[in-house]
Amino acid sequence: MSLGEPGKTAKVFVLYTEQERKRRDASVWTLVQGILAPIQFFVFLISLGLILYFLTTGNAQVPAEVSVVLKTLTLYAIMIAGSIWEKHVFGCYLFALPFFWEDVFSILVLALHTAYLVALFTNSLAPTALMWLALAAYATYVVNAGQFVWKLRLARLDQTSRESADVSANASATGRLQVAGSVQ
Repeated sequence: MSLGEPGKTAKVFVLYTEQERKRRDASVWTLVQGILAPIQFFVFLISLGLILYFLTTGNAQVPAEVSVVLKTLTLYAIMIAGSIWEKHVFGCYLFALPFFWEDVFSILVLALHTAYLVALFTNSLAPTALMWLALAAYATYVVNAGQFVWKLRLARLDQTSRESADVSANASATGRLQVAGSVQ
């Protein structure tokens, strides 16, 4: 990665050590996360549409409320799976250094979704206010999802750079062997 000056390169952020990458790749929780994330996003999109429909028309309050409950349940499922995954890969359930800020923000996401459930089941907010609380929870979810997508991108870039380094090292070693073989 060039910084614009010849001979200067950017520091490469290594998301996983070699052992952590192997644990990540071997963990069934990696697959579970990969399945739950798009399901949660799909539920989010449907729910967002129902919330916006309710806020603009005043209709379909119950479907909108139920959709947020379903979105919250998928959030809880992915958070539990993610915590188990983090334990398998990094040795702690939350706040592993490579995912510290994602986990911190996830707590806010959980708090807002849980506040929605509390408000819904205690009737402590009017329907419109309840939907605005859901939208606040969803805004934090979008930011948090973006954090995780960014980390996925970094992990792929890290893997690509490792593979390129391995290819370069192998080519260099092969070249040395050929040169050494031709000298004899």
